[in-house]
Amino acid sequence: MQKRHALWVAVPVLLIVTLFASFACCCPGRRVTPATAPEAIPPIGTANLAVPTEAVPAKETDTQMTNVNFHIDPTVKLHIHELRGQMFDKESGKPLNFDDKRSFIVRMFSAQIGVSGQSLTDLLNRYVFNYSGAPLKDLVVRVEDGHLVQEGMMHKIIDIPFRMTADVSSTPDGWIRIHPTKIEICNLNGAALMKAFGITLQKVLTKLPPGVRVEKNDLLIEPLGILPPPKIEGKLTSVRIDGDELMQEFDDGRNIAPLHAPLPAKNFMYFQHGTLRMGKLFMVTADMQVIDTDDTDPFDFFIDRYNAQLVAGFDHNLADYGLTVYMRDFEDIEKPVKPGERLAPQR
Repeated sequence: MQKRHALWVAVPVLLIVTLFASFACCCPGRRVTPATAPEAIPPIGTANLAVPTEAVPAKETDTQMTNVNFHIDPTVKLHIHELRGQMFDKESGKPLNFDDKRSFIVRMFSAQIGVSGQSLTDLLNRYVFNYSGAPLKDLVVRVEDGHLVQEGMMHKIIDIPFRMTADVSSTPDGWIRIHPTKIEICNLNGAALMKAFGITLQKVLTKLPPGVRVEKNDLLIEPLGILPPPKIEGKLTSVRIDGDELMQEFDDGRNIAPLHAPLPAKNFMYFQHGTLRMGKLFMVTADMQVIDTDDTDPFDFFIDRYNAQLVAGFDHNLADYGLTVYMRDFEDIEKPVKPGERLAPQR
């Protein structure tokens, strides 16, 4: 009886091994050059600066952003079309410290955020599946004809090249559902082959990272849980393909009104209330609008290099003591000034 039971267990396993071996033999292995790791950036804000008593206890800082490419690292960026939220230190009462993105939280009341295929590619390879034994690697993500297209290597016993075309939607618990409409393995109909052998992606893709799960053949991703610091909170309500972006809508249902920034601008960030810390500067009862010097494209902002962007820009005070800061795009630093770009006023 034990031998018969062992046989029943061994046969399905043998079928799976045979299936993947046949995929490997049917075509040459596909290798995609992994995304190059970004240049190491030295930590900022390491100076031991005293916090003035007037700066604590600090309240939350209300935040409004419009048309901002918010960098997670030098190449991964979130295209913030609109965002209304708050930013605050993880430790209650401490100032919002721009010099340590690990120390604060961005809480979104409502937002529209797009992510390009290139940013998704770098995010997945560099942060999500960058560990030994990951079931997916060498990923390339594109947006094509209203679908999300993923290519790469699926690892199960051996590396199998795959290409998956999928629809996207949101789940009630705020995850992104990637539902395959077509799966190709070595240019073969992968969905039909997997069905014939009784295999699903759920059985194949194991050892998944936090923020990723599989239901039958659907891949589910927690959009904010897979991001590196700063920590971002929000409730995903819908997701769709919009042009060349994966567009995500966030709304916590509170209908918080947008902030009215002091100056009209196409691309800006506005911070109000609380205490901001930027290097040696503490702004108590914050009232600061950061405006792009070049409004012909989104404001390219990288918090790890915010000081270099400040140095390349200029600022001035308003009559009500508010501060207006004009920053150059991160990707334009050390490049020639563009036609029409704002320059510091001559004195």
